[in-house]
Amino acid sequence: MARLPGVIEKLINSLERLPGIGPKSASRIAFYLLGTPSEFIEGLAENLRAVKSRIKICRQCFGVSETELCEICGDSQRDRKQICVVERAIDVVALEKIGGYQGVYHVLGGVINPLEHVGPEEIRIAELVERLDGVWELILAMNPTMEGEATALYIKNQIVKSKKFKSIKLTRIGSGLPIGADLEFADSATLNRAMEGRKEI
Repeated sequence: MARLPGVIEKLINSLERLPGIGPKSASRIAFYLLGTPSEFIEGLAENLRAVKSRIKICRQCFGVSETELCEICGDSQRDRKQICVVERAIDVVALEKIGGYQGVYHVLGGVINPLEHVGPEEIRIAELVERLDGVWELILAMNPTMEGEATALYIKNQIVKSKKFKSIKLTRIGSGLPIGADLEFADSATLNRAMEGRKEI
């Protein structure tokens, strides 16, 4: 049985490591790239290098930025007393697209998932607690999955047991988002309903 050249196999194996890309998709992408002009490949490679060399993690919200402080955290018009907690930086992009929210964000970098050996210490919950002085509302906008719900409950318990933060209003988005949905893939109308329909927890 004929085998693919080693270089193509290596490319396919690399592409398979990307989220949502299986063996068939990886093969299709590899052969697509094989047929594209060299200029496109060089541009793609340059963009990949730039992402790794120029993108920083915002020192305040832990989103992505080309500077030490992201555009949202650096905006003096944003309400720093309202924090929306999300799992990943891409969730910030999804929520910003709907418009209307004028608070700031906190990117956890994941959710509590015992099966994957991810505990509260592995995500940025401690950093979130450090930002809560003077905050009046904490919006928990993790995805409506078992892990997202467990993470929201853990954060709620941390806030509730601390007398220092008893005045903080805790809300959870959910209306319009089905169980198991990802914020990243939800349309703007659904996300807008989810934000407007958030409930105190």
